[in-house]
Amino acid sequence: MFNQSTFSAPVIAHYGTPSDGAGRPLVVLFHGRGSNERDIIALAGYLPEGADYLAVRAPIAEGGGYAWFANRGIGRPRAESLRETMDWFAAWLDDYAQDRPVHLIGFSGGAAFAGGLILDRPQRYAGAAILYGTMPFDAGLPVDLDHLAGLPVFVGQGLDDVVIPRELLDRTWHYLTDGSGAMVRAVRMPGGHGISMPVLQELQGWLAGRIS
Repeated sequence: MFNQSTFSAPVIAHYGTPSDGAGRPLVVLFHGRGSNERDIIALAGYLPEGADYLAVRAPIAEGGGYAWFANRGIGRPRAESLRETMDWFAAWLDDYAQDRPVHLIGFSGGAAFAGGLILDRPQRYAGAAILYGTMPFDAGLPVDLDHLAGLPVFVGQGLDDVVIPRELLDRTWHYLTDGSGAMVRAVRMPGGHGISMPVLQELQGWLAGRIS
């Protein structure tokens, strides 16, 4: 059973009525910094049927919302903080989902958290979407050549995003598409720091192919 003393048990928002599991794919959504699970769960209404969708509230209260880790700067997690929250989430997920195939979808700060999870345990996950965010570079996690070999990953970025530093967006793009070994669908579309409809449509198609 889940028993992690650093933070309390996760607050979860479900989309629709959860199934009894039994091998059905699970998609976990992670909100951005300063937001909450109720905001990101709305995204599930645009995603394909055939999976259970839930959103998790980040464990660190910040500015009227919640955060996944303490920062050294925008998009630059403190290694010890990221390790603490990843271990907290992994302990809960292993109890909740057990052997179910799990896809992660993270937006902004949630993208960095999802990226950390797949770097930490790439074999645990069936796929991940990194939306308008960066991988957590220089945070004590391996970013070796072919470290994510064979893992399906979707990357969505806005060409006009000025929230996440451009150097981190570019580094994320180049690592995932040309170095990580992941099976990547990567799209850059006009727009700023928010999920545009063209990117959402690409995500829909990618995820439908994964859970069908």
